[in-house]
Amino acid sequence: MTIQAERITHEQAVRDPGEAERAAAAFLTALGLDITSASLAETPARMARAYAELLTPRDFALTTFDNDEGYDELVLARSIPIRSVCEHHLLPFVGVAHVGYLPGERILGLSKLARVVELFAHRAQVQERLTKQIADWLDLHLRPRGVGVVIEAEHMCMTLRGVQAVGSRTVTSTMLGTLRDDARSRAEFLAAAAVGPK
Repeated sequence: MTIQAERITHEQAVRDPGEAERAAAAFLTALGLDITSASLAETPARMARAYAELLTPRDFALTTFDNDEGYDELVLARSIPIRSVCEHHLLPFVGVAHVGYLPGERILGLSKLARVVELFAHRAQVQERLTKQIADWLDLHLRPRGVGVVIEAEHMCMTLRGVQAVGSRTVTSTMLGTLRDDARSRAEFLAAAAVGPK
């Protein structure tokens, strides 16, 4: 069995934590908050660290293995927790991703499906792009016969402000290869992911 591991790192722009903290302080002050009060004094620093964490994916090793047994059925990881930041309001959106593939010559270490989700979620995003980026990346790096990604998420920009549609969830999907072209395979993926009318 051949094991391949590729180190995956996210290119990051130059960051300035001190400037981010100063900007957070100016932002909060401009909104009328008194950051000299004991309860808010550390908020700019905490805010800068929180956004840095939300916008920074962790590096990981993409580990794949020979598909020695010729496994050709669906591999699916359901309900991978997802958290990202809407690029329009910089408010979080949270939910789950269902990610699956039909193996070709190689199979993937299962935890890596969650790592790929994090790789693209930890940046300023829109859910539609995020869904497609995960699917396209797996298709490129794994070369499976098919890939399916469904994301269900609640967007704070919809629930906390504007329309205030509390409890609403947005569902996006991307299907590639056999999961796009073959209706039975697509239906199998969606049923296994428990997506659709309940």
